[in-house]
Amino acid sequence: MKILITGGTGYIGSHTAVELIKDGHEVVIVDDLSNSFEDVIDKIKTITNVLVPFHKIDCKNYDLLDKLFKEENFDGIIHFAGFKAVGESTKEPLKYYENNLLSTINLAKLMEKYDVSHFIFSSSATVYGDQPSPLSEKSPLMETTNPYGETKKMCERILNDYAKNRSDKTIVLLRYFNPIGAHKSGLLGEIPQGTPNNLMPYITQVASKKRDKLFIFGNDYDTVDGTGVRDYIHVVDLAKGHLAALNKANKGCSVYNLGTGVGISVLELVETFKKINKIDIPYEIVARRAGDIATVYASSEKAFKELNWETSLSVEDMVRDSWNFEKNIE
Repeated sequence: MKILITGGTGYIGSHTAVELIKDGHEVVIVDDLSNSFEDVIDKIKTITNVLVPFHKIDCKNYDLLDKLFKEENFDGIIHFAGFKAVGESTKEPLKYYENNLLSTINLAKLMEKYDVSHFIFSSSATVYGDQPSPLSEKSPLMETTNPYGETKKMCERILNDYAKNRSDKTIVLLRYFNPIGAHKSGLLGEIPQGTPNNLMPYITQVASKKRDKLFIFGNDYDTVDGTGVRDYIHVVDLAKGHLAALNKANKGCSVYNLGTGVGISVLELVETFKKINKIDIPYEIVARRAGDIATVYASSEKAFKELNWETSLSVEDMVRDSWNFEKNIE
């Protein structure tokens, strides 16, 4: 199939592009480069021997997207082009609502106009709000704790409502947890522009002396050591989840969690990084961050049963590959 990947030069999008190409799919990438770099296209080529067509387009721009859809005959869309920083979303909610909702609506309209058969949406465990884990697809969608999570929930509703009227379409909502790690080649990984919003790139920047220390937001949660617990999943396993959804999901609208099912605290992750990579990570405990909750981890049994997908890479692989990538950043 020919697949449009929006946000395809980003962290998860680039890894997904690699997995799709390895599986024989044709990939076209769209990205506005607001949080990524165009040289990722060359890195994908080094890994796959395929030069992926790239178009610098903001997905809020319907006319530019429409022109691309006219020129190409897409079979599917995998939509990653959303803003994703929880903390920033609480400070700039309108930016998040405009970008995340409008880009999704534009792509759904073009799916309809050009009769595209598949739409895979990059959603998030934040749609579950603050409730006990493990979280399954049957867990109720609660009031989210931040605008980022609310945009994901609203986009899911938009796509689900659209799917009700088009039973011939395959729409998959992938709720994933906390991707970390990098491609084993050391060529692809997470490179945030500015201060990292996610934990692992902050850890690796401390390890490489780009930053003096790690700030841990709160140690008074009701968890094993007081720090937040999350379900960390290797980005390559996550990318393979998108491939499984593309190849195996049924028509209609389906929802799947993508996680390991194991919760790991911030301090446990830091200690694992230190042990595996033999590097000290100085840190300081600071106040809780707005919008954060204590514990989130997944039940991914549905994805295993229906998509034959499961994770294969360990937390040790995650921290090893993350550091390997950081060492290769020029």
